[in-house]
Amino acid sequence: MRPRLLDLFCGAGGAAMGYHRARFDPYGIDDKAQPRYPFPFLQMDALEAMNRLLRGEGLTFSNSETLHLQDFDAYHASPPCQAYSMAAQQWRKVGKEYPDLVTKTRQRLIATGRPYVVENVPGAPLINPIILNGTMFGLKVRRKRLFECNFDMPRPLLPTEKRSNFRMGRPIREGDMITPVGHFSNVPYAQREMGIDWMGQKDLAQAIPPAYTEFIGKQLLKGIADIERRRIT
Repeated sequence: MRPRLLDLFCGAGGAAMGYHRARFDPYGIDDKAQPRYPFPFLQMDALEAMNRLLRGEGLTFSNSETLHLQDFDAYHASPPCQAYSMAAQQWRKVGKEYPDLVTKTRQRLIATGRPYVVENVPGAPLINPIILNGTMFGLKVRRKRLFECNFDMPRPLLPTEKRSNFRMGRPIREGDMITPVGHFSNVPYAQREMGIDWMGQKDLAQAIPPAYTEFIGKQLLKGIADIERRRIT
């Protein structure tokens, strides 16, 4: 049986697809409807979903499965990044407070006793994170992300990035190094480079390439096996 992974703040499923390729069965939670999410999904506040699991209650997903805390082998969380992202500052509403969801999410993940990953942007308060970027995986994508993992992970060195020709408002050309944010052009090219063919422009602007979590997922499988070995012995 493939291990089950609960994907919190799941968005349209970029992270989930990487875990699926690493041989997990992802289940997504998001407070917004995600019709493009390619796996079982439940629309619900992610922190409330974790509260219910920790109280011993079940969650019923779009495939009619009802799962409990003990049914999940691992967790991934991508809390909204508006509180930390430098790139998002220009779109922030003046006077609006953005909560620090990383700390609240981490507290609940620790309480599960299972392996977990928290993903966010540079500047987020993650603990000893690894850093991944598109060029590590041969992608023409600038999307640096931090990953806090409570299991052993290799710490790869980021390759030197080539100068980007990307400019807001300029059409993206084939071969460009891209930073898909806002209302970028040439969506099909961004889909190919990110390894995501089921999302439109808005979702791509928020997504991480599946290659990131496929890399992490292979190590996460080892983390689950280590926990099982310690339980048996």
